[in-house]
Amino acid sequence: MASIWVGHRGTIRDYPGFSPSVDAEAIRKAIRGIGTDEKTLISVLTGRTNAQRQLIVQAYQAAYGKELKDDLKGDLSGHFKELMVALVTPPAVFDAKQLKKSMKGAGTSEHALIEILTTRTSRQMKEIAQAYYTVYKKSLGDDISSETSGDFRKALLTLADGRRDESLKVDEQLAKKDAQTLYNAGENRWGTDEDKFTEILCLRSFPQLKLIHCARNMPAFLAERLHQALKGAGTDEFTLNRIMVSRSEIDLLDIRAEFKKHYGYSLYSAIKSDTSGDYEITLLKICGGDD
Repeated sequence: MASIWVGHRGTIRDYPGFSPSVDAEAIRKAIRGIGTDEKTLISVLTGRTNAQRQLIVQAYQAAYGKELKDDLKGDLSGHFKELMVALVTPPAVFDAKQLKKSMKGAGTSEHALIEILTTRTSRQMKEIAQAYYTVYKKSLGDDISSETSGDFRKALLTLADGRRDESLKVDEQLAKKDAQTLYNAGENRWGTDEDKFTEILCLRSFPQLKLIHCARNMPAFLAERLHQALKGAGTDEFTLNRIMVSRSEIDLLDIRAEFKKHYGYSLYSAIKSDTSGDYEITLLKICGGDD
């Protein structure tokens, strides 16, 4: 059964001749030795898919009685640590934690909320909502409700509900009708029909939205988010880690192409000039090549 977290345009593929116990042992040695062997950690964890990493996590626990993520946390530091922990986290749990972080503390990070909720499929959203409840014992919907308001809240709740149409068939007539509805709702400023907006943008399938041209091309949207994260004075590692890890098996190749097309230089070179050390090396491995 194909995983709902894997697409055809990722940079990370299944490692052939994979052995969870061999990898678990290599990682254990890398962590336990005198001075951490970061090179081995990076090469193993960026060279395996998330599904394979989950098997390494299980093998590690079985062999050493410890959680791999805890050992990584104890041994590494800074952004490199965050990135390595992200790599060994199941995708739904990772997204759940990112959503929680986006709603924590002073000011909700609306950009992160929108980015996650608009780019995940219904089936992914259902798994994320389950993971959220398992980890935080609170419903994702309740937390979104208490952190946001108005039409924005309504749209996010609809997205979080995971009711987007998943079919690949497109309906030309519906697209025309939706386009007209969106146009009307936007034009008649007074009493704009926000409900219609929400319904169309949050429930229609991605191929259907492409037909209306209002849904931005998703890789281009994520390329723009990466560009924002990498330009200017400080790097936004929260966004950088999230997109690189969560899209590495889905559409990172397309994101790279869009990045190059829009900004005239490669994502690889942007990461290279903006990050350093083991953190940089890991991101470049995930990126998978220069364009």
